[in-house]
Amino acid sequence: MATANPMSGGCLCGAVRFTAAPKDRDVGACHCSMCRKWTAGPFMVLDCADTMKIENAANLGVYRSSEWAERCFCKNCGSALFYRLVGKDHYFVSAEAFDDRAGYTLASQVFIDEKPDYYGFANQTHNMTGAEVFAAFAPPETGAAKG
Repeated sequence: MATANPMSGGCLCGAVRFTAAPKDRDVGACHCSMCRKWTAGPFMVLDCADTMKIENAANLGVYRSSEWAERCFCKNCGSALFYRLVGKDHYFVSAEAFDDRAGYTLASQVFIDEKPDYYGFANQTHNMTGAEVFAAFAPPETGAAKG
């Protein structure tokens, strides 16, 4: 269930602003190779489902990274803002893009099987391999493409 009040956020330079209502303050970390290349580390997100409202959308860049996912960023400063599922209006928003980051808890990690050995989190979380993520989220006909 989404939080009662939408939270505001945006990119580093302020060219893209948004509001979204995360279902909770549970942060998920994605360790897939695409997220790590895109953000220089795990992509830390809040699940905002279909609550995203984007201001200044002309400043938003969109990169279709697979058949079923897009990565969105600021065209001006390059800030990685969110990942969205194609055709499902479902957004996973950068935890650090929100203005109010109080009360976060690291709760889950996906593509745990792709996490490099050079870092690790001390928190105990729900962990999913890439295959488990695809089984849960990918359209049945793709299943093998990364997000």
